[in-house]
Amino acid sequence: MAAPRNDGLITAIDIGTWKVSALIARKQEDGTLAVLGTGQRESRGVRRGFVIDMERTELAVRETVEQAEKVAGTNIEKVMLSFSGGSVESKVEPVEMVIGDRRIEQADIDSLYDRARERIDPAGKVILQAQPTLYTIDGMRGVARPLGLHADRLGVDIHVVLADGAPLRNLETSVRGAYLDVQSIVAAPVATAAACLSDEERDLGVAMVELGAGVTNVSLHIGGMLVGLKSIPIGAADITDDIASAFGIRRSQAERMKCFYGSAMQSRRDFREIIEIAPAASSGEQAETRRVTRAELVGVICERLGRLMSEVSKALDEMGFHSPVGRQVVLTGGGAELKSIADYAQTSLGRAVRIGRPKLFDALPEAHRGPAFTTLTGLALYASKEREDLLNRPLAEQRVHRARAGAMVQRLITALKSGY
Repeated sequence: MAAPRNDGLITAIDIGTWKVSALIARKQEDGTLAVLGTGQRESRGVRRGFVIDMERTELAVRETVEQAEKVAGTNIEKVMLSFSGGSVESKVEPVEMVIGDRRIEQADIDSLYDRARERIDPAGKVILQAQPTLYTIDGMRGVARPLGLHADRLGVDIHVVLADGAPLRNLETSVRGAYLDVQSIVAAPVATAAACLSDEERDLGVAMVELGAGVTNVSLHIGGMLVGLKSIPIGAADITDDIASAFGIRRSQAERMKCFYGSAMQSRRDFREIIEIAPAASSGEQAETRRVTRAELVGVICERLGRLMSEVSKALDEMGFHSPVGRQVVLTGGGAELKSIADYAQTSLGRAVRIGRPKLFDALPEAHRGPAFTTLTGLALYASKEREDLLNRPLAEQRVHRARAGAMVQRLITALKSGY
C-alpha cells in the first residue's frame, strides 16, 4: 500500500514523442537529490513535441506515474513538466535605472524587478520564465550580487522564455487528466542544460544539440543563460522510419536494427557483416528472411544524419555561433546513443563534440543514466534550486498556464499598483 501523499518530494515528468518518463526524488540536507522511484512508458499521443491525442497522452502519463509511485512507495500530487515543442523562444531583456551615487539597497533591486516586469512583452505568447541573471553597475556587466555596492546606475538582464499558449494548455490538460497538479512547465533546453552542461561551459559559451525522437533542439548558452534556440522537426524516429521504409520492415524491427547494428560511421567490415531481417508481410503471406549488409544500414542512417547536421549547422550560424574556435558542441537526447554519432557530428560541424549525459543522483537507476534521460534529470535539478522569477513577484499563485500571456502580465502590474 502506498504511503500518504508527500508534498516535500520533487516529481519530474518528461513527455516526449517516443517515451513518457517520470522521476520522484527527495532533496537531501546537503542539497543533493536522492531518487526514490522512476517510471517509463511508450508515448502514444505526442508528435514533434506536441500533444495530438489527449486521451492517449493522459493514459501514458498515468501509467508512468503509477509505476514511479509504486517504486517510491508514495503518492504524488504536484509535478513539473518539460516542453520541447518548436514554439519555444528565448530572449534577454536588459533593464536599467538611475539610483544616484549611493549604496544599492534591496528596495532598489525590487524596483528594478518591477520595471523589468513592465518591460516584458510576451507578444501573444505565454511566459514560461522571467529570471534575473547578471547585473550591470555603471556600465560594467557581469555583476553577480550588487547589494551593498555603490553605483549611479543599476541594470539587470532578464532571461525570458516564451511559448505558444495552445500547445502548453494541451500538455497541461493531459497531465491534469491524470489527477496531477502542474507546478510549472520548463522549456526542455533549459532543463537539459541543467543536467549535462557545466557552469563553466554555460558561462564561456557552448551549443547544445538535443536529438530527440521527433524534434532536435539546438540551443546556445553564453554567460550562464540560454541566449538562442532553434527547433528542427527532424529526430531519431525519422531515422527509424527511413530504415523501415528502405528494407520494408516494421518500425519495431527498424528500431531494433538501429540500436543493435546501427552506426553513424562506416567501416570496411560493414560490407562483410550480414544482417538477417524478416520483412513485414501482410495477412496470409509468408515472410521470407532477407539478408542485407551492415553497410547498407549505415548508409540509410548517414543519409538522414547528413540532412539533420546540415540543418544543425545552419541553426548555429543563424545564432552567431562562429567564434572563438574552441567553442564546444554538446550532443544529447535519445538520438545521441547511436554508435559513433559524436565522431560524425564533429566531422560534419567542424567543432569539438561530446556526448552529454545526466549528472548522477543517489539511487539513479543505471537505465536512466544515458543521454535519453538528460531532460528528465534536468527537470529535477532545476526544481531543487531556488531561483528568482518575476512571475512569482508578488503573486505566488501565478503559473504558466494562464489563458492569455498578455492579460497575465497586465494583471500582475494592476495588482502591484493597487498595493496587493
